[in-house]
Amino acid sequence: MKRVLVFSLNYYPRFIGGAEVAIKEITDHISPEDIEFHMVTLRFDSALPKTERIGRVVVHRIGFSSKAPTIADLQKFPLKLNKYWFQFFSPFAAMRLNRIYRFDGIWAMMAHSCGVPAGIFKTFNPKIKYLLTLQEGDPPEHIERLARPVWPFFKRGFTKADALQPISNFLLAWGKRMGFRGAAEVIPNAVDTRHFSQPITPEKRNETRAQIGLAPSDVALVTTSRLVHKNAVDIVIRSLALLPSHVHFVVYGIGPDEEALKALAEKLGVASRTHFAGQIGHVEMPLALKACDIFIRPSRSEGMGNSFIEAMAAGLPVVATQEGGIADFLFDAKRNPGEETTGWVVDKDSPEQIAAAVQDIIAHSEQAARVTAAAKAMALEKYDWNLIAGQMKTLFDRLLA
Repeated sequence: MKRVLVFSLNYYPRFIGGAEVAIKEITDHISPEDIEFHMVTLRFDSALPKTERIGRVVVHRIGFSSKAPTIADLQKFPLKLNKYWFQFFSPFAAMRLNRIYRFDGIWAMMAHSCGVPAGIFKTFNPKIKYLLTLQEGDPPEHIERLARPVWPFFKRGFTKADALQPISNFLLAWGKRMGFRGAAEVIPNAVDTRHFSQPITPEKRNETRAQIGLAPSDVALVTTSRLVHKNAVDIVIRSLALLPSHVHFVVYGIGPDEEALKALAEKLGVASRTHFAGQIGHVEMPLALKACDIFIRPSRSEGMGNSFIEAMAAGLPVVATQEGGIADFLFDAKRNPGEETTGWVVDKDSPEQIAAAVQDIIAHSEQAARVTAAAKAMALEKYDWNLIAGQMKTLFDRLLA
């Protein structure tokens, strides 16, 4: 049996994002007889134990904490210090754990801020193998600006890695630009395709639409997004002003831009057609998607974007940009004539193109059904966790051999 220590800024049960889901899905699919996973992560919530087992990961929590913090609290003192503190104190926590467990490998989930401590740990423990996963959704230029104060350590997070696993070709190119020269393999994130492709009854769909405030004749655009600038929810709201009055926009997610987005909808006169439905759990998400008609997220940047694959598995037409990793799986009939069409591509910051794509889907339902079926087949065949976790197991076997 091998032992691997994971560096992750956060983990279950709170404030979960795509990186945390990926860790849990991958580790849950790997037998503990093959690899025993440990993790050093931030605590945040003082009610959480400092050490506990979650699934197949032994979680060791460090850092500043408070009682039942909200997402907003994470940006306030003292929790705001955690991300910076973690970069230089987690390597020492990892070395202490290594004296107990004797790790065969370490795994950094994202370069910023986990590549920094992983690179430091690797410097002092050169024989322990180091895997760096790139999951970043923000533009690399933005991440690099944030990393300037610790630039030599940030670069070391790339150059000290023995293996690189980006989730898209876009992030692979970034890893190479940052100085990684070893074995790299693109292994994307995945989704629980069985969960998202499950059928729902017409009665349940109508009930969910009524709860949102949609009439039977309404066309519902939907997004599942953190309400931040990069996800461009504002551009979809602007497109509503160019679309017929029976087209609505359902927003699942929370974030710092929520009030500004509501104000924008009011200003443009589309507030009655913009439905902020709040955060939604993984269990309810297939029903929430299938109650709507078109998935849309015109991201300004994206490392990959699980939400798009979830929508494809749920059987919704997808409208998006080809920014970052989206270009690996979203192919447009006009822009990508050599690929099987899987969606409708728009330029960044173009409400006019969004409106045109939505009207094209509405006007050509048979074509939309063919594209949606092709996208769903691709999601089921290439982006299921059973497949992706198997690829990750092979990568670990090769690295730790």
